[in-house]
Amino acid sequence: MPRNKNSRLKDPELYESLRDDGASAEKAARISNAAARDGRSEVGHRGGEAGSYEDWTVADLKKRARELGLHGYSALTKSEVIELLRSH
Repeated sequence: MPRNKNSRLKDPELYESLRDDGASAEKAARISNAAARDGRSEVGHRGGEAGSYEDWTVADLKKRARELGLHGYSALTKSEVIELLRSH
């Protein structure tokens, strides 16, 4: 069952699996909807390799949090900002 009952998820099962694996809500929704549209195997072939947040600078992590419209990250440590980004 999707966490947001008003969502427009096309593959809620895949969405929940991705969230359980630590994907953000935005990423899980994007992947699950693309998989429903194009097929799961096709989506897997398109994906690239993203760098690990642990390799990012604190300034870059906070910039990403700002881009996503997150709040309350200015006084957080690097590991706390990473957790915020992964759980939004």
